Amino acid sequence: MAWLYLLLAVAALVVAFKAASAALMLVALLAAFGLLLAWLMGLLAARLESRSSDPSMIVDPAELMRLREQAEARRAAAATAAPPEA
Repeated sequence: MAWLYLLLAVAALVVAFKAASAALMLVALLAAFGLLLAWLMGLLAARLESRSSDPSMIVDPAELMRLREQAEARRAAAATAAPPEA
């Protein structure tokens, strides 16, 4: 969708260069500027979206506590099972 804004901005620039009246040229240049800004914002939004993580992968606090308890139990079991160092 963002590339459509760029195409429309180029079309607005062509209209501005071929315009016979100053009012039409001003309107076309403003439209081209707005469409270029929309294109840039669309690209930035797509880039941010591609870098964001999936919210369903976030661990809730209860699950995090359970994982910590399991890790502590494993560490305690490893400490008691390991022979003492000489």
